[in-house]
Amino acid sequence: MGLPRREIGPFSVSSIGLGCMSLSENYGAPPPIDVAEAVLHRALDLGIDYFDTAALYGFGTNEALVGRVLKPYRDRIMLASKCGVTGVDGKRVVDNRPETLRRTCEESLRRLQTDAIDLYYLHRLDRSVPIEDSIGALAGLVRAGKIRSIGISEMSAATLRRAHAVHPIAAVQSEYSLWTREPEIAVFDACRELGTAFVAFSPLARSFLTGVLYDPGTQFEKGDIRLGMPRFQPENFRKNLELLGPYRRIAEEAGCTMAQLALAWILAKAPFIVPITGTRNPRHLEESVGAAAVSLPPEIVARLDRLINQHTVAGPRYSEATQKDIDTETFDAAQAR
Repeated sequence: MGLPRREIGPFSVSSIGLGCMSLSENYGAPPPIDVAEAVLHRALDLGIDYFDTAALYGFGTNEALVGRVLKPYRDRIMLASKCGVTGVDGKRVVDNRPETLRRTCEESLRRLQTDAIDLYYLHRLDRSVPIEDSIGALAGLVRAGKIRSIGISEMSAATLRRAHAVHPIAAVQSEYSLWTREPEIAVFDACRELGTAFVAFSPLARSFLTGVLYDPGTQFEKGDIRLGMPRFQPENFRKNLELLGPYRRIAEEAGCTMAQLALAWILAKAPFIVPITGTRNPRHLEESVGAAAVSLPPEIVARLDRLINQHTVAGPRYSEATQKDIDTETFDAAQAR
């Protein structure tokens, strides 16, 4: 029996997808190749058929890994990648110019070893390029048969509507979990209005909601992006840990693990949301997939909403400098209106 299905644009996909980024970067040293390959193969075995990568991840090495391992299964998966942010001379560069997007797509197609990318996201907003120009270029790639649908990542409801006016947007991808609730400000309403799916990355709050973190200072390797995130700084982290005792008790009451509770909560919030979980451990992937069988009653969903939210979590999700480069709504700005 396979995983339940959800819709993203023209595609029916597993209700939980796999985000592949951590197999190549951002959480310390990448895992050995055989471990990364094992995660991808286990995802297939478990019924996952939505795989998410990007040109940025590992400066192309993640797409190459995904393309090589999944090529024999290409006709049974939905393959998503992203453009608009790439590595240039070893540095991360946001560039949404049409000519750059077309070139990046050709490079991604070669690395992914495929004739067409099913879902192609604009990874971040380039404020120097009108969104209409960027989406227009991606629409041209749809007409050329290079990509099959268009998505946008970490963008606001207003940007979604502007993009959708040029070409239907199949999905918006942004961070969403119990402790990151910004999409609830406006993006969810826009998704409902436009028939756009929402893909939730970091649904486990970067492992916080699994209950396995207790001291970021000693648990995180050099190069782990969490080391620079406000919620993992010592004072905020100590406060946030206080939420996990009551959270663990709710998981026990629901008869599931803490990781499964986090994913089940997302699945219960709306049928247009598809969480993508990321891991380097096949056993953790098995645990996450088990969330699809967890049915949460409305009363537990409401208790979780009250326990962990923007008012009870200490620290913003990103530093002020990082947030300036992201086009998503924030609670501070929404409250100031």
